[in-house]
Amino acid sequence: MNDTPGWASPGSASSDGDTNGSTPQWSSNQPPAGQWQPPAAPTPGTPPPAPVPPQGGPGWGGMPPQGPWNVPPIAKPGVIALRPLTMGDILDGAVTTLRRYWRTVLTVTVSVAAVMQIAQILCQRYLVPTQTPLDPNASPAETLDHTLESLRISAIGMVPAYVIAAIATLLSAALLTVVISRAVLGKPIDLGTAWREARPRLLPLLGLSLLVPLIGLAVMIVGVLPGVLLDSEAVTALGSLAALLVVVWLWIRFSLASPALMLERQGVIASMKRSAKLVQGTWWRIFGITVLANLLMALVGMILAIPFTTLAMALSLDNLAHLDTSGIEKDWSFLIITGIGGVITNAIVYPITAGVSVLLYVDQRIRREALDIELGRAAGLPGYGD
Repeated sequence: MNDTPGWASPGSASSDGDTNGSTPQWSSNQPPAGQWQPPAAPTPGTPPPAPVPPQGGPGWGGMPPQGPWNVPPIAKPGVIALRPLTMGDILDGAVTTLRRYWRTVLTVTVSVAAVMQIAQILCQRYLVPTQTPLDPNASPAETLDHTLESLRISAIGMVPAYVIAAIATLLSAALLTVVISRAVLGKPIDLGTAWREARPRLLPLLGLSLLVPLIGLAVMIVGVLPGVLLDSEAVTALGSLAALLVVVWLWIRFSLASPALMLERQGVIASMKRSAKLVQGTWWRIFGITVLANLLMALVGMILAIPFTTLAMALSLDNLAHLDTSGIEKDWSFLIITGIGGVITNAIVYPITAGVSVLLYVDQRIRREALDIELGRAAGLPGYGD
């Protein structure tokens, strides 16, 4: 299958079998100089010749010739050009969506991030038990056991915050997918319209959000189980590594399921199959773009969080004499300032991450199914049909 149908540049192939890139060899049989005559005047009553139709089919749109090859400019009704996208195009489209539709996007992300941070602050303050201090003379094994126990207790105390965050993230993903799909067409959208379009898809999206992690958990259990049954650390390590690789493979394979579910109105299983079909043959490309985009957003998030964390630490240390044995992590000033930093960071980073996912889906459909023609028609561009 041609991965980029309809995008070969006119005039890119060499003519007359010239493959060495040298200057074409013109025939020595040339007309004598000065022998060209202008065309004769048309005979009275002769109808004019029929106009030549525009070449190139949909996407060319009968636009006037541009450049030496008569190539029309690529249509860009919204935040992306209607052609196969590079990673730079995808990131630029996500950032442009945030900048162009900032009222709608930030209303969603700030609200979601605020709810998540408030839940996290309350759980951290009241539900996570105070950790017992570690004995300075503890052995490495005791230190490891103390660390694991602290993580376990913190994870249990933060369960309500995790549930609230999952629901808020689900709602944000649904709304942002609708906003980005309109941004591709260059059409404005408000929060009310986005909610009306996203609301019927929330339950299927919830099912998808639960099913994919459960599949990953089942894979990890199957990978670790033989080592546990055989009581072999080597087998457990190998099984865990193999299971982790399978989970990563499944993560990318189903990474386009959420946009497919929202934009194609498909069911949970059908959207997973749809994602697998779109990813097939381009797994490494999607893996690379997804990982690089997430690493870049993690770096941006760290940079944005540094000033708030530094300020929170400074204020908490100034009041250290008034802190009880609960520690700095339970100080109100520390929790509130880091929470504000979390809201700002998530409000900026999350829409870009969601935009990368949706635009990857659009890119794969452009490459495989000529979605650019449908998008041009939906945007009302000339030359894309009715």
